Amino acid sequence: MEKLKQRWGVKNNWSIVAIILVFSINGSFATWVAKPITSYIGLSQETTNPWVFWPLRILLIFPIYQATLPIVGWFFGQFKFFWAFEKKFLSRLGLGFLFKKED
Repeated sequence: MEKLKQRWGVKNNWSIVAIILVFSINGSFATWVAKPITSYIGLSQETTNPWVFWPLRILLIFPIYQATLPIVGWFFGQFKFFWAFEKKFLSRLGLGFLFKKED
């Protein structure tokens, strides 16, 4: 736990537990949100080839997960951690310009 606290810059064990809970809950939440969206755009397991359906569904889940992570983190009092996490992650994907401050 001490290594995680140091790496993530948190001070107590509750923060570690909350962060792990947020990651797990948000994963389930993102897949739950993606289900009606895939239905709305006409994708279903019954009518779409699995080699098409699953990559498209995963591509849909990814931005939903990223968008909802700070929100779910906020419910657990970890918004600051997840906002910094998102900025760092998106910067690594080449989307850091979204967060740069203009002088």
